[in-house]
Formats: sequence, structure tokens, C-alpha cells
Amino acid sequence: MTTSFPHRDLAVRQPHEAETLGTDTVGIRLLIDANETGGSVSSLEVTMARGADGAAPHYHTKSDELFYVAEGELQVLAGDKIVTVGAGGALVVPKLMPHAFGASPDSPARLLIALMPGVERFEYFRLLDRLGKGEATLADLAASQEEFDNHFVDAPQWWAERAAGRK
Repeated sequence: MTTSFPHRDLAVRQPHEAETLGTDTVGIRLLIDANETGGSVSSLEVTMARGADGAAPHYHTKSDELFYVAEGELQVLAGDKIVTVGAGGALVVPKLMPHAFGASPDSPARLLIALMPGVERFEYFRLLDRLGKGEATLADLAASQEEFDNHFVDAPQWWAERAAGRK
């Protein structure tokens, strides 16, 4: 008996092929986007200097988000909790849950992020890169929330915790 499976090509990104964005403080390597996986996942690697902010508080309506901490410590806002996850640890933030992340005040961090199901997001990270270079505006970022399923929220608790860690 032969079983038929839907065909989808293997998605591979060799290390030298990954597009790199960002600064010395926060670097992003674009790994595999949703258009390469039939929409199942989109993934990237983020490297942050000690205490650097990663993403401002936001939520997604379509995807859960997996964070795997490869090195250092990651501080994460997840709903109304702030947790720190060390190297080798992981967490999954469900869709609709407000979240934010940054390297802990005492450690740099390197992490893998995967959105499942995938949403094409590489253009979002390119927009963030242009924003950092002064080539885009906060209005451009705000206008992109629906397109990239990245909806910003106010989270004073997160910013207070981040500021306290910098003292």
C-alpha cells in the first residue's frame, strides 16, 4: 500500500546565507520565513548585548511564539508575569498574550524565535532595521501592525522592570 503525502520542499538556510540586520546591541539573523515552509513556521535568531531591549510589548493574533535561549539569560514579559529564562531553556507565548523580551540586566542573550503557524515577517524586521537607521518612522511601524500581526500594547510594568534593572 502506498501512502500519498502532500509535497513541500525542504526549507534550509545555511549559516552564511542568513540575512543579518541590526546593530552591535541587537542583531537579527533572518533564518526561514513562512513562505519557505508552506506557512508552518517562520524563524530568526536574535543576539542582544547585556540588558538590551529586544521587542516592545505586543501580541500576535495568528501565531504562538517559541523562544529558545541558546546563550545567556532572557527576561520576558508574558501576560502579567515577568520571567527570566536561562541558556537551554524555552518558553512558548500563546497567541493573544501580550509579551516583550530583552536580555537580562546581568547577561547578554542569544535566542531562536519561531512563530507557529508562520507569518511572513522578514519585511517587518527589515522595517525595524530601517527605523533604527532613520530611514523609516514610528508611523510606518504603527501602520504595519495588521500586515505583520504585531500589535503593540502599553505595559508600564515591563518598562518599570527594565528601568529598575538598569540602575
